[in-house]
Formats: sequence, C-alpha cells, structure tokens
Amino acid sequence: MSGAATSVRLPTYSRTQRVGLVLAVVAFALPLVFDVPGLAPPGERMLAIFLLAIVLWITEAVPLVATALAVVLLQVVLLSEQALVPVDEVVVAADVFSALADPVIVLFLGGFLIANGAATFGLDRTLAALLLRPFLAGGARSIVLGLMLITALLSMFVSNTATTATMFAVLVPVLASLPPGPSRTGLALAVPIAANVGGIGTPVGSPPNAIALGALAARGESVSFVGWMLLALPLLVVVLLGAWWLLTRRFVAADTPIELELDASFDRSPAAIVFSVVAATTILLWLTEPLHGLASSTVGFIPVVVLLATGVLGARDLQALPWHVLWLVAGGISLGAGIGASGLDAWLLDLVAWELLPATVLIALLVLAGLAFSTVISSSAAANLLIPLALGLATGIGIDPILVGVVVALGCALAMALPISTPPNAIAYATGEVPQGAMASTGIVVGVVGGSLLAFAMPPLWTALGLL
Repeated sequence: MSGAATSVRLPTYSRTQRVGLVLAVVAFALPLVFDVPGLAPPGERMLAIFLLAIVLWITEAVPLVATALAVVLLQVVLLSEQALVPVDEVVVAADVFSALADPVIVLFLGGFLIANGAATFGLDRTLAALLLRPFLAGGARSIVLGLMLITALLSMFVSNTATTATMFAVLVPVLASLPPGPSRTGLALAVPIAANVGGIGTPVGSPPNAIALGALAARGESVSFVGWMLLALPLLVVVLLGAWWLLTRRFVAADTPIELELDASFDRSPAAIVFSVVAATTILLWLTEPLHGLASSTVGFIPVVVLLATGVLGARDLQALPWHVLWLVAGGISLGAGIGASGLDAWLLDLVAWELLPATVLIALLVLAGLAFSTVISSSAAANLLIPLALGLATGIGIDPILVGVVVALGCALAMALPISTPPNAIAYATGEVPQGAMASTGIVVGVVGGSLLAFAMPPLWTALGLL
C-alpha cells in the first residue's frame, strides 16, 4: 500500500481541561494512598474510580465516553479476579464487561437503528409534515403547539437529538422568512424544549432513562416500557403545555405570519416499506409488552436482526450509530454496579443522617440535584453520577427504588437552561436564532416548574394510581 501517511494530531487542552486532568489524578490517588476510615479496601478502590469519574465528567478533560470506558477498565484491574493487586472482595471481570452489552444497551441499539432508518428513508420528516397539517389553520400559536406536540411525540421513540435536527430542517426556511424579533426566538426555542420534554416519555427517549433502568435492573427492580410511559406521560403533558403557554405569551404573538411548506410524500420503495412495517411493529410490541411478555430489550433487538437480514440497513448504518452514547450509558451501569458491590454506597450514605429527612424533602433534594448537575454538565454524565448513589440511598432508608430512580432520571432530563445542558439546546443555539439569555430564562422556568411538579405532585399521583 502506498501513499502519504495520514497525520493525526493529538487534541489541545484548555486550561479547564488541564486542571481537570490534574485534579482527576489527585482525586483518584487519595483513597488509594490514604486509609479511609470505615471503608474496606474494595470500597477505597471504588471511591478512587468514582472520584475520578466525577472530576472528568464535570470538567470534560477527556471525552465523556472515554471516562465511561475507563470506569469499566479500572473496575476490572482494581476490583476483579484480574486485579493487578489482589483484593479480598472482588467482582467478576466478565460481569463488569457485560455492562457493554446490558439489556438496556440492546434496547437503545434498536431505538437508534430505527432512528437511523427513519432519517434514511425520510420517514421522520414526512410524519412531522403530515402531523403538522391540522394545526396550520389555527394561526401562529396553534402552529407552535403542533410543532411542540409532534417534536415531543417523535422524541419519545427517536432520540431527542435526531428529532431536533429533523424539525429544524423543516423550520429553518420558516425562520428565515420571519422578520428578526422575538417570534423567531420563540419558534426556535419551541423545538429543543419539546424534544427535551418528549425525551422523558419512554425508556428510549433519552440516556438518563436508560441509565436509571439499567441501575434498577442491577438491583432486581424492573420497569416495563409501558410502565415507564405511565409514570412519565402525566408530567410530560403538563410541562409541555406549560412550556407552550410560556413561549407563545412571551415570544410569539397570535398574529405572527407563519407559513410552512410541508411535503408529506412517503417513500414507497420496497426497502422503505419493509422498514416502516418493522419500525411500526417494534413500537407496537413495546407498547403491548404486558400482553406478550417479551422484554423491551428483546423487542428492541428484533429490528436490528430483521433490518440487517433483509438488507434494508447494512454495516454502514451500524457504524453510523452513536456508539459513544451507548458506551456512556454502559459506563454508568458499570459504575452503579461497582458502587453497590464494593460497599461504597453504604459508606457514603452513612456520612449523612438521611433517615431524619422527610421522604418528600429527600425526593425534592434529589430532583434539585438532577437539575443542578445536568444544567452544567451533560444529563447523561449527571445521571451516571447521581442515580447509583440515589438508589443506594433508597435501599438504605426504605424508599421505593423505582420512585427514586425515575425522579432522578426525569430531573436530569428537565435541565435545559444552557446550550451545554442538552444536545437539542446546542443545536438550537447553533442556529443563531436563540440568544443565550432567552434560552436560560425560559429553561430555568420550565425546569423549576417541571422539577417542582416532579418532586411534589407526581409521587402522590403515582401512588394513587397504583403505579408504585
């Protein structure tokens, strides 16, 4: 083989990243060098891994996915039977690596492949155009409502990032036709807010949902696809409608002239038809899980096999999937399992007399922590850090772990105040139509109101409906 070698340059690090790397090394070393009172050697090693992950995820000194995979590797070389320095209580290396193929990862794999196929055959844009048509006759605010409802609906079954990109492809020409002003800001903000809120609705809607499901499953607690929807949909509907009311009253006047050119022509090629049937069947099986008994992860693997076997999608489509997101989720699952197996969760919980706090106050603090962390770091990283600790807390003081896992995941997903908070926010900010001040003020209101409902209204409602 001939030709010039490809030059690959190492990344340059910002000051924050350089400081983060130093702090990460120090945080990792401290529990290994100094004895931690009340914590056995396996717990000390897991504390080192946990502190390393906290610093690296907050500072993003290395890519988030690299930190997630480091969590897996370090557990193998420090805590398993393959530990470089033997330890009394170990986890099995094969079990640690199995997080990379956890059932939740398989579930997300199917969801991502369906999202990829929907974009390939234009099904997502066609459905968006078709579903928006009934809202066109009602004026600007009706169009914004339709835009948000369709975005939220798509985000429940397609990643909120992909949904945001799809909806902006429809919306960009409309934004260009409007005069500069608040109406453009409101219309552009409607998409990421609806995508973020819609993502809470199903297990495949956003990574924090998957992280919570994986952590719960590791503790012997299962939540079905429909079960998650029943828990999340009441909050989703109320927050979405509240966000629509806020956006239209603040930014979009009722007489704003909005004209959408919608092409709703379905691809009728054999491959597109096969894909549509497989995708629809998968979603139907997810929604009817209590009837047939197939786990949602098993259902999620069906489209992977069928679409590849029929040649509708191929190896390149697999390569194009966001594997970094899947491995980030896997790192969170592994982190949670390690914290529990090493006894670190019990040690951390003993540091504070959590049992003295009323359950309502404790739930509110967990929601607040999810909102706060996810505002300044990615919601996936925040969920990875908070959910294992929260579930350990729930077990320690006798609160329903499903309640705790769900509220922390949803709390992380409701943080949308900054461009860095979620990928949909970053996409919207990149259009240049959304000033950071408008995004922050709107996102704070939506997050605080949604978080308050999540903390104080949802648990009593779920209990009354027999969902917990």
